[in-house]
Parts: sequence; structure tokens; C-alpha cells
Amino acid sequence: MTPAQALATLAPLPPLPIEERRRLLAALRAEVLARAGDAAVAANADFGRRSELDTLLADMVIVADAAAMVRRKLAGWARPRRQSAPYPFWPVVAAIEPQPKGVVGIMAPWNYPIQLALMPVVDAIGAGNRVVVKPSEHTPRCAALIGEILARALGDAVALTVQGDAAVAADFAGQPWGHLVFTGGTETGRRVMAAAAANLTPLTLELGGKCPALILPGADLARAARSILNAKAVNAGQTCVAPDTVLLLGHTIAAFTAAARATGVTAAETDVINPRQKARIAALCEGAALIPLGPDFALATAPDDHKLHQEEIFGPVLALREMADLGAAIGTIGTPLAIYLYGASAEEEARVAAATRSGALVCNGALEYAAFHAMAFGGVGASGFGRRNGRAGFDEFSNMRARVHHGRFSLARMFDFPRSAMAKKMARRLAGLK
Repeated sequence: MTPAQALATLAPLPPLPIEERRRLLAALRAEVLARAGDAAVAANADFGRRSELDTLLADMVIVADAAAMVRRKLAGWARPRRQSAPYPFWPVVAAIEPQPKGVVGIMAPWNYPIQLALMPVVDAIGAGNRVVVKPSEHTPRCAALIGEILARALGDAVALTVQGDAAVAADFAGQPWGHLVFTGGTETGRRVMAAAAANLTPLTLELGGKCPALILPGADLARAARSILNAKAVNAGQTCVAPDTVLLLGHTIAAFTAAARATGVTAAETDVINPRQKARIAALCEGAALIPLGPDFALATAPDDHKLHQEEIFGPVLALREMADLGAAIGTIGTPLAIYLYGASAEEEARVAAATRSGALVCNGALEYAAFHAMAFGGVGASGFGRRNGRAGFDEFSNMRARVHHGRFSLARMFDFPRSAMAKKMARRLAGLK
């Protein structure tokens, strides 16, 4: 089935009623949990080696839990939201009514192949839409499993799956969806945005960005190193919110290296996805000094102008930089999905918050916030735009339509045509004119 055929199949169908959405979310949750073992096998085969724990928690349980939360909350989210109106228009009833957008297209990546395909499905179904999902061709077994889960849980009148390569993805991006979701790299995100522009398709882009971890002088270095390395080891660093670079203030690279080795975190339990990605990471590290922590897991140092500090690493290598002061550290930060702070005082946290833009600012931890189902998740600038998860995800996939009921008379009627001299005098007075 082509993207156009899938859209044509679902587009004429009506929005999903609240109780039907609740039933579908319950069915999706049950099917995801029922196929958790199959997912672990499929992901392990697609990656060559993929941690069962990574797949079970980060691809399956997270989706099941999100579906349960949205099912519980959506009736309240879907109610019209009363709005105030200026007194000259009274009596009037004004409200914002969340309305389904139609058919939501979802383009999923390979790094969390099931989570990043199905989490937007949860939000979209909660908002009353139907969905078409394009899984990554780089994880074909997971892609097939996604199709099976959607077919069994939601049925082909609610959700369809389109399989294919980059050419299919380009065709997918150019369809007139009610809303389009893309998760992936920044450069590909630009191409997706250009394709969607032809149809003025609203977009959610979740991209990348070099998520920095700032270790300030007040930090417990051992605790910070353990937190950062554990976050980096998950999925072999192939996580959009993984720490990319450690910026050290008042701590040396040697001290961090010793703290890192003391953690006992020596290897990821997941492989880099394919030879192409391995070659990309190796090329990125050319000219850098690697400090192995274990098999295929390393710290790295390089000159300030090295490409290791310019491009997202997205793998099991953690860059280290010593910074002269907080201002210098802030100057290296772009617009990442997340900034992680360790040992920051209230004043330092406020300074970083005021001087940077990011999807999240997290203190004394890394990565875990992405599993907070009620927390809006997304980027800014080069790391994307739009939000998913929780009420933010419900709103993202809803058209917030204004609904207004006027009474028979209001003071504003005095400005109706033909306008009197009194109306003109009143208008001037309201504008502050004599």
C-alpha cells in the first residue's frame, strides 16, 4: 500500500468518539504488552545485539503506560475549554473545542523503532484521529511487528502501516496529512518540512542536537559521572536525549575519567545499528583522542574546532571538554533537546535557563525525564518543534476550534452600521483620542 492509498482509505472516515478512543487505547496497551517478548527478539535481530531491558522498558512498557494514562485523562482533555470575553460582548459563551485533525502520518526512526512509532499513535488516537505509520526500513523485523500490533489492536479502519525505503519516505512526507510527525536527524527534518510545505501540512519534528551535560564546581563528580554514563550506555548512546558532550567547570578531564572508570560502566548492551552508522561514528572521531572504558564504549577529547564538537555523536562515545567558566560553557550550547546540569546553585541554574533555549533543562539527572508520560516532550530550533506526550500531545493533534454563542444584545451593537456620531465618539475615547 502506498502512502497516498493509505491516506485515501482513512481520510473519508469520521473522527473517533471518546468511548471508541478509550477502547482502542486499552486494546493497544494490551497488544503491546502481549507482544513484548516478540519485540525483544525482533529488536535483537535488527540491531545484531539489542539489550532486552532496553527494548522491554524503552520500547514497550513506556508505550503501554502512556496509553493507560491517556485513556484515563482524555475525556477531561476533550471537553470544551471555557474562555473569557470582553464585557462589551456580554452575554456570550466562548469556548475552545479540541477537534480531531483527521489522519495523522507518522514517520518513525530506527533507534527506538517501536516506541517512536507508537507513542505518537497514542497521542493521535487520544485526540480522535486515525493514523498511518511509516516505520524505519533499517529495522525491518520491528517494522513488521509494528504493522501486526496496529492491525490487531486498532484495525485497518483506524491505523495502517506503510513499509518501504527512503523513496517511500519522501512520498509519505509529501502527502496532505491532517498532521505529520517526523522523528530523525536535523538535515532529513529540513527535507521533510520542505515536502510538507507544499500542502501546508502541520508538523511535529523531533530532531537531535548535541545535548550537553554541565558539571559545575558544586557537583559530586562521582555521582554525576555515574548518572551521565548510565544515560549514555542506554541503547549504546543512540538516543536523541543522550548526553553528547560533558562540559567540565572546576573539574578536570583526568578527574572525570577516573570517576567514569570507577562507575563500572564499561560497555553498552546494544550494538550500533549497522555498518554505516559505525563508519559515521569512526569518521567523526578521526583526530580525537579516545579513552576506552570498555568494548565499543569510550570517552573522547579533541580540539575545540574538531567536528566531534560540531556534529551530534549519536553513539557510544562521550566527548569531554574543560571550560573556563559558565559563560564559556553556555556559549557552546546550541538548541538541543535537553541540557543537563549537575551541581548547579539556584543562581547558576537561573543563569543557564535565561541564556539558553532547549526542549528541557534537567538538574542532577539525565535521560529519564523522557519517560515522564505527562511531561511535554520536544525540541526547539535545530532540535525540532511541536510537543508530544500527555495533554501537550493531545493538543498537538487537535485543531483548537473556537466556539461562540452570542446573546441577542450587547454593548458592542452600538458600533453596528449605520454608525452614529455617539459610536464614533466612543471609539475615539476608547482609543485614547480626544
